[in-house]
Amino acid sequence: MASSSFSSFTFSVMLVLALLGTSLMAASASNFYQNFDITWGDGRGKILNNGELLSLSLDKPSGSGFQSKNEYLFGKIDMQLKLVPGNSAGTVTAYYLSSKGTTWDEIDFEFLGNLSGDPYTLHTNVFSQGKGNREQQFHLWFDPTADFHTYSILWNPKRIIFYADGTPIREFKNMESIGVPFPKSQPMRIYSSLWNADDWATRGGLIKTDWSKAPFTASYRNFNAKACVVSSSGSSSCSSNSASSASNNNAWLSQDLDSASQERLIWVQKNYMIYNYCTDTKRFSQGLPPECAAANQS
Repeated sequence: MASSSFSSFTFSVMLVLALLGTSLMAASASNFYQNFDITWGDGRGKILNNGELLSLSLDKPSGSGFQSKNEYLFGKIDMQLKLVPGNSAGTVTAYYLSSKGTTWDEIDFEFLGNLSGDPYTLHTNVFSQGKGNREQQFHLWFDPTADFHTYSILWNPKRIIFYADGTPIREFKNMESIGVPFPKSQPMRIYSSLWNADDWATRGGLIKTDWSKAPFTASYRNFNAKACVVSSSGSSSCSSNSASSASNNNAWLSQDLDSASQERLIWVQKNYMIYNYCTDTKRFSQGLPPECAAANQS
């Protein structure tokens, strides 16, 4: 009886905590039926295993894609991806946040496929008010096709941080003080797609997609969002939080990189970064973008 009572009590506590959590911020359940809609691909995108797994596929006629049901204005977004294995040259798996309109904001992960045995290129970019050209590219220190790995975006009013398996790979700070626009007012949805980009994706387009290897498939699981959901009326789920609940549950809203995380960021950028717009003086012959000097991103 004691064991049964304890189990009932434990379940009750867990239920209360779960209800509290969902009332304070975006639902973080990983059920793809609840959180996403497959938006294109004519059946090539599939939600499987009772909503626990989502797959996108690409063949010569078409790729596929999905988007979140919710719009977010700031959040900590996690998704586990397993990328196209083998000869993935010419394919791009995109996973990003984006608003709409001609002056849109966007925070990008794009995984550029390659020949078998050659590493994927992880391409990142930040758009603010319709302006991008802030690319940083990396190779990864693991095989992103052998298993699922977690890719995260932390987006708060002060900074955007990209993570791979919890390791920060890039930080884009709010530098509005020196005239650099920062995404902070336009709600964004989560999007992902698998598509053919063999005109540029692999070695500048020199390597084309081998359609004999199709269909190409990428898989997704364990979506998690600690985020401010924006309703159709424009109100935010975070604005209704009490001060205490906000401080306890929305710590990501003011999160930055501690010293250990800064060391990991430096390690990644020293050993795995293969392109940084902030060092491309040939491209920006009239002068590097102002955030480059301010953030010392080189």
